[in-house]
Amino acid sequence: MRNRERFGTMRLANIKRSPQRGEIWIADMGMAAKTRPVLVLYYPSSDSARALAIVAPLTSQIRGLSGEVDITHIKWLPKPSAINMQGLASIDKNSLTQKIGVLVASDYEAAKAELRALLNL
Repeated sequence: MRNRERFGTMRLANIKRSPQRGEIWIADMGMAAKTRPVLVLYYPSSDSARALAIVAPLTSQIRGLSGEVDITHIKWLPKPSAINMQGLASIDKNSLTQKIGVLVASDYEAAKAELRALLNL
């Protein structure tokens, strides 16, 4: 399914710049995982030795489990969602195709706090 069909009439920003931490982007997660929204946690600089971004997928299957950050209050997402911090992935930076929004600072801080708690950091 194409992004435009999947995400309805929501305007997707087609920005020609690098993703930033705290932004939500559409990512091609590979054949099995499909195209989905992700939270960007790390994006490599142009001089980085690796071209991998670190992301956490968003899910609409909210279970209230450890490792989930509830962001159901965000209305610009296509569905009520949570950030699945247990689903961290390293993906090719070119897999991030379209920016759909930016988390407010408090939501991004909640995601970072959940990651620290999950990893006992």
